[in-house]
Amino acid sequence: MSTTAVVILNWNGRAFLEQFLPHVLQHNSAGAEIIVADNASTDDSVSWLQQHYPQVRIIRNAVNGGYAKGYNDALKEVSADYFVLLNSDVEVSAGWLEPVIQMLDSDPAIAACQPKLRAFHQRDQFEYAGAAGGFIDKWGYPFCRGRIFDSYEKDEGQYDDACEIFWATGACLFVRSKAFNEVGGLDEDFFAHMEEIDLCWRLKNTGYRVMYCPSSVVYHVGGGTLSKQSAQKTFLNFRNNLVLMAKNHAPGFFWLKLFLRMCMDFIAGAKFLFSNGVAHFWAVQRAHFSFYGMMGSTLRKRKEMKKRIKHFTTSAVYKGNIVADYFLRKKKKFTDLDPEKFG
Repeated sequence: MSTTAVVILNWNGRAFLEQFLPHVLQHNSAGAEIIVADNASTDDSVSWLQQHYPQVRIIRNAVNGGYAKGYNDALKEVSADYFVLLNSDVEVSAGWLEPVIQMLDSDPAIAACQPKLRAFHQRDQFEYAGAAGGFIDKWGYPFCRGRIFDSYEKDEGQYDDACEIFWATGACLFVRSKAFNEVGGLDEDFFAHMEEIDLCWRLKNTGYRVMYCPSSVVYHVGGGTLSKQSAQKTFLNFRNNLVLMAKNHAPGFFWLKLFLRMCMDFIAGAKFLFSNGVAHFWAVQRAHFSFYGMMGSTLRKRKEMKKRIKHFTTSAVYKGNIVADYFLRKKKKFTDLDPEKFG
């Protein structure tokens, strides 16, 4: 019988734990081990947990290494067939664990899964961080079924089919521990944002599949650590997006595609300058400078990754340009996209 560990990463998040941990404990009919991995919090999270939920295992990380290092450090101390990386600002619902675990049990080639992600404050609407499963276009831009850029769809059952996706949300990521360890876990250079896309890309390049399970539903607050208005979030998203593309993209026309992607970022930076202010414009420029500084280590990781991959995946990759489709062609919904362009 497979074993599951639900691991909640916490940093100064007592309010979220107080609000959402009871739901995790209440809806644990699968008998998963519930763990809080604390990222060197300076609030009273740990003492509050010890007082109110002594049955919850606490793993104390020595430093706040962000999402990636925080989970890598904690999961070294966890023994289970499946890890569930659950954000502290996620409300789970009844029966959220079983269908995803059954999906993983059904096929050893499935390495990662995500549930349906709805918005906590607009509960009939898909949520930014994962919606009904993540995809990526040929230029490395991520998007979701149910959410493209800042256009969110109402959940009317249009994405109630289980399907293969490109990436599963880090807000509620089910991952096979064997596969997670096989590809080296999360890349700690990302710190936060898009590290789950990088992980899923490496898993897919290694021959695994990533799936979406609509019969499991959770509700995400979002922006618990960095809000959408944060220039630091803009910096991390742009830098990490370039890093994950440089690490994992197939060799053909790779350097040309990377150069053209960076040109698109320049246009995005100009748009920020006129719509979001200087801070976000400068965040895009800083992202590029940081990427140049990481280029050596990124290419070394790419070289190491190529030694063990079976093939560069094209599964669930959109062959179009999601930026042009959205902003120029006004395709605001996933169903507006040409299905023939999906690998």
